[in-house]
Amino acid sequence: MHTTTSTAHFPAAHASSPAPTGRFRTSMGMTALILFGLAYMVPLAVFTTYGLVTQMTKGHLPTAYLLTLAAMLLTAYSYGRMVQAHPYSGSVYTYTRKAFGSHIGFITGWTLLLDYIFLPLLSYLLIGIYMAEYFPAIPAWVWVLGSIALVTFLNLIGIESITRVNWLLVVLQLVFIVVFVALSIRNLGHQAEPLSLLAPFHHDGFSVPLIMTGAAVLCLSFLGFDAVSTMAEETSNPTYRIPMAILAVSLIGGLLFLVVSYCAQMVFPDWGNFADPDSASVDVMRRVGGELLVTAFTATYVAGCFASAMVSQASVSRVLFAMGRDGALPRAFGQLLTKKRVPAAAIVLVSLLSLVALVITLDTVANMISFGALFAFSAVNLAVVKHYLVDRRLRGVRNYLLYGVVPGLGFLSTLWLWSSLTHLSFSIGLCWMGVGLVVLLGLTRAFRVKLPELQMAE
Repeated sequence: MHTTTSTAHFPAAHASSPAPTGRFRTSMGMTALILFGLAYMVPLAVFTTYGLVTQMTKGHLPTAYLLTLAAMLLTAYSYGRMVQAHPYSGSVYTYTRKAFGSHIGFITGWTLLLDYIFLPLLSYLLIGIYMAEYFPAIPAWVWVLGSIALVTFLNLIGIESITRVNWLLVVLQLVFIVVFVALSIRNLGHQAEPLSLLAPFHHDGFSVPLIMTGAAVLCLSFLGFDAVSTMAEETSNPTYRIPMAILAVSLIGGLLFLVVSYCAQMVFPDWGNFADPDSASVDVMRRVGGELLVTAFTATYVAGCFASAMVSQASVSRVLFAMGRDGALPRAFGQLLTKKRVPAAAIVLVSLLSLVALVITLDTVANMISFGALFAFSAVNLAVVKHYLVDRRLRGVRNYLLYGVVPGLGFLSTLWLWSSLTHLSFSIGLCWMGVGLVVLLGLTRAFRVKLPELQMAE
């Protein structure tokens, strides 16, 4: 059977000058996609909310990661199916708009922006926290501003530069994880008291509601596979490579998080004695390898946060590009500028919004990202059912299993996690959605005018 791949349609450019709009460069291969996703996730992301979630779950962080990984693998499958149906840059925004219409697509895309905008902000915040901890003479805001400026510059000169930097930063993190695990095993071997290998998963204080709340927050660690989907228009053969990369990134990242959190819990079981929950990983490193490991961890972790900031800013700029290209946001965001063909206006806007990192707390950012992520994940799972079983009317046991049962389980699991978030998450998240509704009412003149259709031709 011959299938035709959809392509985006753009206005023709004048031959004598570079086009302000046009197609992205298709420079992303399978390896680059996996590196992009892992850089976005940050292999050391287990330490981003390590202290917060360890205390939240009363020392059951690995158990929370197991629940989150199961839900994310189901959702990663749904992302892969929707990429095959709509291989465009808009990610959840595109999938829900095509499945449920422009209004629901806009609200979903708007909620996704909460997730995407806060993620680079989270990286900058963490860079400031850890660098100020290590160099107390230099204020955190100096590190934040410097990181924002450098990341914005690298995004403006093109995705190829980010891919090259990702190679180095991801490898550095993987090497550190190997060293950390080896030192943890050596540390445990020198302990005189007998150890329970199952203690990190179940011990006194086990509480399903608390673990579910922690698992919901941990969803922010798995946003790498979602970022991969935004690179569809910059990937050759995206209907094959994007789904494969999404599953690979989810599985590799999840296993790394499990191993690292398990080792950390084994060597530092007294989770209630952190000096500061925001930087609790420093306490773990000091116990495992002394000040030398603390220094190595700070350098590697900050480098990982920098890599995450680069790719997260690249991803959110592609979502803004997709929304601007079809008129849901100002058209300036839908323009590809400079010879490198990057959405420069969107990149600059994200860098300006990231300045909020100067005044916000880590706990608030983590909860906000998880709110947007879980809402978007739920929408993607439903979009699979709508597209394949309702719109395309696929029938048969195999199709019901692939496009009904699996995404249905993904929807229920993400909905369960979403309902476990804190009241603060819902308060700010619902306010953000309310602002999006007001914007939508303005764009459609109280639903009297249709939103412009996506500028994509089959």
